[in-house]
Amino acid sequence: MSEGPSDLSTGERTRNRVVVDVSLYAAARLVLVVALSGAIYGLARLLGITQFPIVVAVLFALIIAMPSGIWLFGPLRRRATASLAIAGERRRREREQLQARLRGEEAPGEESEEPES
Repeated sequence: MSEGPSDLSTGERTRNRVVVDVSLYAAARLVLVVALSGAIYGLARLLGITQFPIVVAVLFALIIAMPSGIWLFGPLRRRATASLAIAGERRRREREQLQARLRGEEAPGEESEEPES
């Protein structure tokens, strides 16, 4: 009826993997924005535009990075999405088991503990 140590470590590993995958994807997207901002600002300086606001470079970089980050970082996005799906399925299964136990039924996915004779 209670979760064993292996169940807890699996849940913790899943949670850690979700955090790592999503953080890696977010960091990659932020690095893309920073790189594009620097490139746009540098290009403006090379063209002789001395009063080019950095905020404008950042806004242009955000607009360019939104769609291009989806394509450039497709594998990272798919990995983060898969990790979130696994974590969501685990939470859904745990919620179903808890609701079944609260109703007094045998929870789906749990083995009944019958005494051996």
